[in-house]
Parts: sequence; C-alpha cells; structure tokens
Amino acid sequence: MIEQASFALRGRNPDVLTCIANLSNDEVFTPPEFANRMLDTLAEAWAADNDGANIWADSSVRFLDPFTKSGVFLREIAKRLIVGLEAEIPDLQTRVDHILTQQVFGIGITRLTSLLARRSLYCSKHATGEHSVAKGFSNDDGNIWFERVEHSWSEGKCRFCGAKEETFERGEGLESHAYAFIHTDNIGARIAELFGEEMQFDVIIGNPPYQLSDGGFGASAAPIYQLFVEQAKQLEPRFLSMVIPARWFTGGKGLDDFRASMLSDSRLRVIEDYLNSSDAFPGVELQGGICYFLWNHDERGDCVVTTHYGGEALSTLERPLLEKGAENFVRHNGALSIVKKVMAIENGGSGLSLPENKQFMQLVSPRKPFGLATNVRGKSSQFAGGVKIFQFGGSGYIERSAISAADNIIDKWKVFIGGAHGGQGHGKDVFPTVVLGKPFLGPPGTASTETYLYIGPFENEAECHSVQSYIRTRLFRLLVLLNKPAQHATRKVYAFVPKQDFSKPWTDEMLYQKYGIDEDEVAYIESMIRPMAGADE
Repeated sequence: MIEQASFALRGRNPDVLTCIANLSNDEVFTPPEFANRMLDTLAEAWAADNDGANIWADSSVRFLDPFTKSGVFLREIAKRLIVGLEAEIPDLQTRVDHILTQQVFGIGITRLTSLLARRSLYCSKHATGEHSVAKGFSNDDGNIWFERVEHSWSEGKCRFCGAKEETFERGEGLESHAYAFIHTDNIGARIAELFGEEMQFDVIIGNPPYQLSDGGFGASAAPIYQLFVEQAKQLEPRFLSMVIPARWFTGGKGLDDFRASMLSDSRLRVIEDYLNSSDAFPGVELQGGICYFLWNHDERGDCVVTTHYGGEALSTLERPLLEKGAENFVRHNGALSIVKKVMAIENGGSGLSLPENKQFMQLVSPRKPFGLATNVRGKSSQFAGGVKIFQFGGSGYIERSAISAADNIIDKWKVFIGGAHGGQGHGKDVFPTVVLGKPFLGPPGTASTETYLYIGPFENEAECHSVQSYIRTRLFRLLVLLNKPAQHATRKVYAFVPKQDFSKPWTDEMLYQKYGIDEDEVAYIESMIRPMAGADE
C-alpha cells in the first residue's frame, strides 16, 4: 500500500494535467504551475496570520474546491500536505488516508470533470477502486461530489444563474450546466447535505466557470463567476482564493453590484493581475486578462496589487482598491501617479473624478447614437434628401426619416470613433496597444450606425481637427485604457479624460508639460500605448 501511494503521488514528467485541452473559454483548466502560484500566495498569508506556521503541516485544515475540473488544486494541495504532515503522521498510507478523507473536498462541475478530478486525486475514477491510493472511503465518489442538478426556471430564466430556459433545458443525455454550488438558497445546508455533516472550510480555492453563453464565447455570454465568489463568502472560510476574468475591475454586464462589493471589501488583500491571459493560461485568449485574488476573513487593509505581463511581474504596490472619487479599480499600478497628476490639475486634488464641465465623456454619444443598428446599410449612391451614414465597412446614404435619434446632431460638425476596438493582436491583450480606433471627421449632413459613436457637436472643422489630435495623443488613450476592460469603448471609458481648449491642436509634449508628467512616467506611457499614425481625415 505504501509503495502504491508513493508512486501515485510523486511528481511525474510529463504531467498529464499540463497537456489536456480546455473545454472552452467558459470552463478553463488551470495549469499546475499556476495553481501552485496561488497555493504559494495562500501559504504566505497563512504564515503571516499564524506566527509563521506552515499550513501544509496542519492536519486540521480543510480545503474545498467547489468547482473542480481537472482536480489540479486538490492534487497539488494533497502533495504539499503529504510532505508537510510527515512528522505528525509518519506512516505514508495513514497520512494519505487522513488527507484525502478529512482535509480535501471538491464539487465536480460536470460528470466528466468529476471523473477526471477523482483520477487526479485518487489515481482512480472511483475512490474505492482497486488502484485508488485512498483506503478510507466507503463510497465510490470519495470527497469529490457530483450529481446532476437542474435549473430552477422562472419566466424563462434560471433564478439562480440566469441561464436561458430555451438554451439550457436539456434532456438527460446532455450536461445541464446547473452548477451545484450556486443553485441553492442556503449554501451551508447544501454543503452539509453533500458531505454528510456540517462543514467549516478553512480554505476555498479554485477556478470557477466564467460564463454561460448562448452557443459560443462572445458578447451575448453572461458572466457567472461572480456568483461563485459571493456564494463562497457565505461559507465564511478563513481564506478564499479564485482565478477569474479581470473585466470586473471596470466593466461587464451584470457585474456592477459585484464590482462595488469587491472594491469596498477591505478583506481583499492580494490581487495578482495578468494583463494577457496567455501568461497564465497558455493558448487561452480572454479579453481583458485574468487575475487571482486572496480574501482574508480576519484581516482588513489595503490590497497588494501585482501587475504581470510577458512572464514578468512588472510592479507591486500596496494601495486602496477604490481611490477617492473613482467608481472603478485603477488596474495599472504604473498609471496611478499619472492619473492623479491629471486630476490634481483639473479638480484641485479632490480624488479621481472630474467636474461635469470638464468631462470629455460629456461630448461622447451613447451607443447607437442615431438609432441605427450595426447591420443597417445605406444605398451606395447619393440621392435627394439623403443623409450620408458611416457604417461597418464603409459608408452609404439613407433617408433622413430613418434616423430616429440625435436629429439635431446630423447637421453639426463632429468626430466619429469606433464603438469597439480590440487594440493590437487580433483580440489578444498585447502592449503597447493603440486602445482606440482612428477618429475621423463628421461634417454636417452625416450620421452613423451603431458601429460608431460621435464626439461633439463642435462649432467648426478646426475644433474637430483639434479633438482628433487630442485623441491621437498617448496620454489621452492611456486614460481611456484605465476604464476599458475589453474591446467595447462606450462613453464610460472616457471617465478619466478631461476636456481641453479645442481652439488649438494638442500633442503629448503639451499635455506632459501641462500635467507635470516626469520622464519615468513618459517611459511608462510609451511602454503601454503605441503611436496612432495618420493625419486628420
């Protein structure tokens, strides 16, 4: 028995969990190396809270992965405990049985992943199987629970996760994607039901499903990872650590309440932020990057934020999650001093907010500014009374009566800019980036579909050219980046951008002088934002 346990739980090369393909961008497998980074962060925090104690040498600590897929977190925890508990429990088989029956628990998200997780942890798809390294279980599932759960439909949607009934009402042969951890009104009672007793977990850790999509990864997908975070907090663990998309910092539908809750929670003590998701999950492209956080039930204070890019930790800064006057988290450590300097000039140092009369975003239209959807196409030739519209892929002409909004703007000078822009790298978060699409002139007699927003109106063409020169500056686009979590560029992304005197053109050098931007800050801006080429059009 000892030889079998020793063989099964020692490191293997190659590790099969580094080779498996992701199910989708909705359910991403965690590489072992990344899981171990999270466990290192946990161990450091545990030691800091417990007079230097080693969490892996404590036989009383209970761990839960409530949405296990490959089982990598549970496996890596077990491997660490096997080493750490050797002095307390010298016999290897006894030690393995204690760890697997008393300390590590998981909830599978699908039948397939539950089998994979058991194989990773117990070396057998059944905890009681012939080849299982665990000898203390009386049931095949062990401590990795899975049973099919159904959605709770109300008015066409699941009242727990918001899934659409028309999409996820499935027969027994298909996964329901009704995840057990979030499909309950009383998670404490549900956990007791799953594992047979009232359970208090010291650590909840893992990588939750990110969203429920309507047939694919895209704008129609609704985020659900926040539901797992909120549910885990209800169990009141000592520590909570999850890896989730970083879009919650500034945007994302359905995330406003979650963002406000997280940013006001002083128990959120660590954020490790990866600007490019591929640095954490090779081959996975999640626009806006990913992060993992550590939440400490018993400690409050500022958060230690580390920014990662290109395989390096670029900066670490201990700071408030929510700066005075800001609605969103200022993601980039290196940009914080810059935006503070801009605000100090524009608002006299009253935090990260602009007076309404100085807000550039007041000049920016809402989405679908003229009431024309993205798929609207104008006629190719001008006709009497027709209005020129800028549309996806070019321009056309449309009856003025077809324009249902902003009729007073059609005959004004304005600037158009794309309502979405992926930056650089075809959806990848690659720096330096351009942030926004190139602005272009909107003379009187023009409108646009939802593809574009307008900025204005302005008195004359010269003011429009001044605005275009301002948008092309790197500082302008850095300030936009701080509120732009993904490709969409609604008016809210301009929240940190101040108005300027548009009777003259603007350059970065002029802005740097106005706001006192120093050489190090200029170097940072240039490392993040690439030039926008081209003259006014």
